[in-house]
Amino acid sequence: MTGPMHTESPSLQRELHAVTLPPGPELFQAVGAALDGRGPAVLPLSPALPAPALRATLDALRPTHVNGVRHEHGAGVPPEVAVVIATSGTTGVPKGVQLSAAALRASASASLRRLDVRPGERWLCCLPPSHISGLQVLVRALLGGTDPIVHDGFSPEAVLASGADHVSLVPTQLRRLLPADLSVFRTILLGGAAAPPDLLAAARAAGARVVTTYGMSETCGGCVYDGEPLDNVDLKIGDDGRIRVAGSMLFSGYRLRPDLTRAARDGDWFLTSDLGSLTGGRLRVLGRADDVINTGGEKVVAAAVTAVVAEHPAITDAAVVGRPDPEWGERVVAAVVSSAPPSLAELRAFVKERLPAYAAPAELVVLPELPLLPNGKPDLETLRYGLQQEP
Repeated sequence: MTGPMHTESPSLQRELHAVTLPPGPELFQAVGAALDGRGPAVLPLSPALPAPALRATLDALRPTHVNGVRHEHGAGVPPEVAVVIATSGTTGVPKGVQLSAAALRASASASLRRLDVRPGERWLCCLPPSHISGLQVLVRALLGGTDPIVHDGFSPEAVLASGADHVSLVPTQLRRLLPADLSVFRTILLGGAAAPPDLLAAARAAGARVVTTYGMSETCGGCVYDGEPLDNVDLKIGDDGRIRVAGSMLFSGYRLRPDLTRAARDGDWFLTSDLGSLTGGRLRVLGRADDVINTGGEKVVAAAVTAVVAEHPAITDAAVVGRPDPEWGERVVAAVVSSAPPSLAELRAFVKERLPAYAAPAELVVLPELPLLPNGKPDLETLRYGLQQEP
């Protein structure tokens, strides 16, 4: 692994500035200054973050400044750290993923090479730059020597009219672009969640060059494209089935949490929370290790059921979660978007043709659209606890 993970010491004094800037030129300049050493390290936060969530993030990550004002009890970062990304999945105390300038550049450079991005081609950033997916679009633009096209939010009409050559999307956004002509983009990077086969087929039929990605904040975003690792990225699967990643794009550790940093390491490898398999060097992601539904003693990988449910011809979008059940421990719940949904019995039969019977949904929820997190991923906690069964 290039660039070992570090823990902080009082002698490391690079300032960390939390900024709640909207997506745009000022934030782009702050990221550029952080990468080349002209400015402090940055912790980009959404301007729409509710006050309690903002306070919790600042208390946990302790930046030295907030929007230019010195923050009480702040602490510096290791000198190589350029960006800290706040992430906690869907719940929990915010974690700060520390990313060095070298790691961000290594990731962006490998991406530009793999995609054969030409001089002068522009990137569209329509994902929040407070998340690694949006932030890395800015870094690719910096390395490519172009100004990014930045949208504050996602509008299908604005995206299609942007004039960008390359764009990074999550599956829900891509679905909302259809059935428009997608050949207007040279590349659509698609990540954040598993892409249903029907969505990929429809997008490619609409002229899209779709490249699926796998990665996370700790790997500076996508480090595997269409199942194949980028340059200087190594993969392996541990005995526990979890994906390990090594390479020059790895994070430097969790902000002020050496315990979490140690737990995330397996020797020189970063231990992800995802289950996967490697065949001929090609990665297949099976789902999250912490998203396994235990129903009646049987373990069900939610992502595997989601992929099957999404193949149903009457379903346009889907997510699968486990809900507490007094008899089974957890029950498999399918939340779907459909104008003419199948019955629960029909969906169960469809799933049982492809997966073991215990993986078939025991509950069906029909929604006008899936609830989403700010980064465009399905809000699994809301689906798990906040929605009622469709009558």
